[in-house]
Amino acid sequence: MSISDLFDSGFKDRNKGHFSAIVRVAMENGHISPEEKAFLDKLAIQLDISQEEYSEILENPYKYPINPPHLHVQRLERLYDLSRMVYADHVLGPKQKEILTRFALALGFTPGNVKYIVDKALSLLVLGVEGDTFVYEMQHMNK
Repeated sequence: MSISDLFDSGFKDRNKGHFSAIVRVAMENGHISPEEKAFLDKLAIQLDISQEEYSEILENPYKYPINPPHLHVQRLERLYDLSRMVYADHVLGPKQKEILTRFALALGFTPGNVKYIVDKALSLLVLGVEGDTFVYEMQHMNK
């Protein structure tokens, strides 16, 4: 096995973990809405998740662990994806904030500031910002 195969394998596993985390958010209410399904379909393509892997993850989204990225910007990108899934039906409430808070902690955000991070993330989604703007605003929220 070459080094590139090892890298590709680790990268692929991280993508599966990220995708399974988003599936868990989508399934939190017991079903996947059409908006959530469309988002999952698009994200599966972006993350290079095969149809077989997609089906496997839908059957058991807890099979893959959440692997938080080391780089802060990558954690923010994953937070953006997770936030979009939580807000897919354009309804915010305590349940959505609780789900996003759990995943934000799993991504490596600290308990001391996770409430602020989740509130900021959801407020940016309400404003309809795109991914790059989301990451920029989240990086500069204390400045």
